[in-house]
Amino acid sequence: MEYNFMDFLIVSILIYVLITVIRLEGRIKGIRYALDQISKKAGVPEKPINNELRELIRKDQEVQAVKEVRETLGLSLVEAKQYIEALKAAEK
Repeated sequence: MEYNFMDFLIVSILIYVLITVIRLEGRIKGIRYALDQISKKAGVPEKPINNELRELIRKDQEVQAVKEVRETLGLSLVEAKQYIEALKAAEK
């Protein structure tokens, strides 16, 4: 199997993009953490949807809660599930 320069270039670019995305995700997580800490110290109220989500969780309607989070906050499925899990953990 023969590889030419273009194949090597494409693979190199893809690896670079992947590494950049991974680094950006890490930076975003750090920024979110810092913002959460700042908002707690500044006394910023939490998102109004959280009360509605807690009510759905109490009624064992987690799937509906995840749907609401996705629609309202624009999160991915995994992020929305993590958001709901964090709300559940904070309730305990």
